[in-house]
Amino acid sequence: MATARKAKDRKSSGELQHPLRIVPLHSAPRAAATGSPQLTYRNGPLLTNVQVFSIFWGKAWQDSANLPLMTHMNDFFDFILTSKLVDQLSEYNIPGKSIGHGARTGSTVLTKSEPAKTVTDAAIQKLLQSEIASGSLPANTPDSLYFVFLPPGAQVSQGGAKSCETFCGYHDATNDGIFYAVTPYPGCTGCEGGLAIPDALTSTSSHELCEAITDPIPGTGWYDDANGEIGDICAWKTKTLGGYVVQLEWSNEAEACV
Repeated sequence: MATARKAKDRKSSGELQHPLRIVPLHSAPRAAATGSPQLTYRNGPLLTNVQVFSIFWGKAWQDSANLPLMTHMNDFFDFILTSKLVDQLSEYNIPGKSIGHGARTGSTVLTKSEPAKTVTDAAIQKLLQSEIASGSLPANTPDSLYFVFLPPGAQVSQGGAKSCETFCGYHDATNDGIFYAVTPYPGCTGCEGGLAIPDALTSTSSHELCEAITDPIPGTGWYDDANGEIGDICAWKTKTLGGYVVQLEWSNEAEACV
C-alpha cells in the first residue's frame, strides 16, 4: 500500500496512492486486518458538520425508472446525517474539531454534459470545479462534500482501476480543496454484494460518507497505515439503521466494527 501523501502530490503522480479509500468489490479477496487496527490522527482536516450536496450526472436520472432511486438516496442522506451513524464518529473528535450532525444542502441532476461510458476521475474533478465556478453547484466550504452518482452503464476510471472491476466507490479531494465522493451505479455482482440496488448504494455511500468526514484528504485525517480508513477495515459488513442498509465502521474505543 502506498504511503500517505498530500493531495497535490497524489494528483501529480496520476497514480492511486490510497487504494484503501475505495469500497472494494464484494467478491474481491481481502486480507484480514493487520494486527489490531488503530486509527491515528494525522493533523489534516475533518468535516465537523458535513454539508452534503448530491449530484446525479446525466439525463438518465430523469427517466421514470431511475427517479425512485434518486429520491431514495436523497431521503437516505436526510436521515443518515443526523443519525447514530454520525453520532458514533464523535470518538474521533480532537481539540477544536468536534464531529456533529450534518445536513443535505441540496441536490441536482446535471444534464449540460453526459458522462462518458468510462468517466475518468480527472473528468469528475473538472466537472465539479466548473460547475462550482459557474454557480450551478453551491460554493465550496470547509464542510462541503459533493456526492457524485453516475447512471447505469457508466464506469469510473481512477488510478488505473475501474469501477465494477476493482472498486464500487471512492472519495478524494481536489488540489484546490474540493472534497467529493463518487458512487457509480452498482451494475455488477461485486458491487451489489447480494443486496438490492438501493441497499447497495446506501451501503457504499455510508462507507464513503464516514471516511470523508474523518479523513477528507485520504491519509491525512484518521488513518491506519496497515488497514486504511474507518470504512476500509469493515468493508461489506452491514447493518440496518432507520430502514437503510449502512456499513459498519471501525471504532477505536470498541476495538471492533460497530
